Amino acid sequence: MPNYRIAPSILSADFARLGEEVRNVVTAGADIIHFDVMDNHYVPNLTIGPLVCEAIRPHVQVPIDVHLMVKPVDRIIPDFAKAGANIITFHPEASEHIDRTLQLIRDNGCKAGLVFNPATPLNHLEHVMDKLDIILMMSVNPGFGGQSFIPHTLKKIAAVRKMIDESGRDIMLEVDGGIKIDNIAAAAAAGADTFVAGSAIFGKPDYKAVIDAMRSELAKV
Repeated sequence: MPNYRIAPSILSADFARLGEEVRNVVTAGADIIHFDVMDNHYVPNLTIGPLVCEAIRPHVQVPIDVHLMVKPVDRIIPDFAKAGANIITFHPEASEHIDRTLQLIRDNGCKAGLVFNPATPLNHLEHVMDKLDIILMMSVNPGFGGQSFIPHTLKKIAAVRKMIDESGRDIMLEVDGGIKIDNIAAAAAAGADTFVAGSAIFGKPDYKAVIDAMRSELAKV
């Protein structure tokens, strides 16, 4: 059985008590904290920056996975690394030099990854598999929480899983967007091993019950 990881997205957390929220969700069984950064330029929304990452870092020991939905991307990478990020992913459309940006992330001591929107072609992967620790597949169009899962992304997840397996490399395959108890198994069956969930977890009164139910579904795959 794959090593499945649950990564709650703090985009749906209560920002008035964010330290408490991340502690609670880790206690409930989260493996990773997913941190969505939006710039109101690459995506039509504005969220949080390195200072918030630095603020929550002392509250949890699990990895912080920073998803940069910003353009340009290179300038802010060292700031997030310094703030305590462990994983940094970005969209190929946001970098003029994808190979260089991946290397910049690694040079700053973080795991590096690319993010693919539902309609972004996968050809970028052919040239940078040796620099990837994680590939993040968006199952919604980025910019807002609480969207519905786009079913055709399952085929895309399966295609990326095939590429990872053929490469022989240890690369995480993450999926983000509309992940809930009733569809997490389908994403796992397609090949994902890391699951971002925002409103499906933080929008519920009992975080542990949701995460446990997700793990029960994953155990059936």
